[in-house]
Amino acid sequence: MTSSRFARIAHDLRERIALGEVGEDGSVDSEAELCRRYDVSRPTVRRALEQLRDQGLVEARHGAGWFVTGTAIHQRLALGTFRHATSAVAEAGKSVERRVVEFGFRSAPSALAASLSVERGTELLHARSVRTVDDDALDVVQEWVPGGIASAISRSDATAPGIWETLVRHGRRIAAVRQTITAGAATDPDAALLAVEPGTPLLLVRRLAIGVDGRALALSDHRYLAHRFALEVEFNSGPGSAVDEPPGLRSLGRSSHPDEEERTA
Repeated sequence: MTSSRFARIAHDLRERIALGEVGEDGSVDSEAELCRRYDVSRPTVRRALEQLRDQGLVEARHGAGWFVTGTAIHQRLALGTFRHATSAVAEAGKSVERRVVEFGFRSAPSALAASLSVERGTELLHARSVRTVDDDALDVVQEWVPGGIASAISRSDATAPGIWETLVRHGRRIAAVRQTITAGAATDPDAALLAVEPGTPLLLVRRLAIGVDGRALALSDHRYLAHRFALEVEFNSGPGSAVDEPPGLRSLGRSSHPDEEERTA
């Protein structure tokens, strides 16, 4: 196996750890599971894990497997009532287009099953798309929806108005959105869709939509080009103060930083 193969696996695992895709006890998927996921030999997987161990991210526990020792710090932001911001794209006189490149049902990977509170192997709708603003790439998006509520969503819906908005139109009200934000770099598949060089800096944003019954409705992973996207967060000064809108997006010269309304992510 080439050294680049284990390095790519280590990079992917590093992102998964940053996004919290580990067991409740901090465990990483077993070496056998990782071999199946990446279709590689155990020595290649072990070399990737040993690289993360050398970086202080994981440790091996005899007879128990690999566990996370250091992760990104997750700070929950309390911003009051969730509302939808006005589209920065429309305000700038621009338009967002989405091209769906993958669409279909898959068995839930263990880490995503935990995030969506479903059993491992549960059927999920999966869509992968690339979004552009005036023909310039903005981000690559992967979306997952539990199969039980996804049957009415078509590939056409995923293109426009989008999976989240389609869920809302079918009566699935989004009560809250949880976001996880971390840094990343473009993999070969990302780079091909975004028309950039592999390794280009990305901003990774995971959004989890929660319904009124407290159950997860959808999960989306956005891989934004870092030079095209900025997320601004405004905090209240204290109890009794008011905020008109949640985090918004701004334009920086020609490279605008647009996003659709939060629920249409």
